[in-house]
Amino acid sequence: MSSVARGDTPKRGGPIGRRASRKRAVEMLYEAAQRSADAVTLLAERVGAVEVDPISDYTISLVEGVTAHRDRIDEVLAEHSQGWTLDRMPPVDLAVLRVGVYELLWAADVPDPVAIDEAVGLAKELSTDDSPRFVNGVLGRIGNIADRLRAVL
Repeated sequence: MSSVARGDTPKRGGPIGRRASRKRAVEMLYEAAQRSADAVTLLAERVGAVEVDPISDYTISLVEGVTAHRDRIDEVLAEHSQGWTLDRMPPVDLAVLRVGVYELLWAADVPDPVAIDEAVGLAKELSTDDSPRFVNGVLGRIGNIADRLRAVL
């Protein structure tokens, strides 16, 4: 007898991986920015809502972490995005970069090359053809001094 026939709820693909969690965090940060809303408030409205796909703990920690450290993240981005102001960046790229910087500087369990590679992958998937190179350049510069930055956080 199948699990559905027994009355069990069918699973929707099992646990949510970190890559999908990062993508969801970027989407939520992007949406909050477009709506001029607080990302954590938007997240709180969605967590546990029946009409919304489940939100992983890692997505929650990314959105909360980026929001809590956003001023410092934006300072670091402004210092290292040569020739670009935050206002001039495509909003999707900015959301990807914020998650990438958060993972570089505050997510101790994510190796620096993984944080950069994942952000570049998200830029490939979600943004323009030029975005992966831009994201890689900015996060690469930050990654080169990440140890020094972490020491003063």
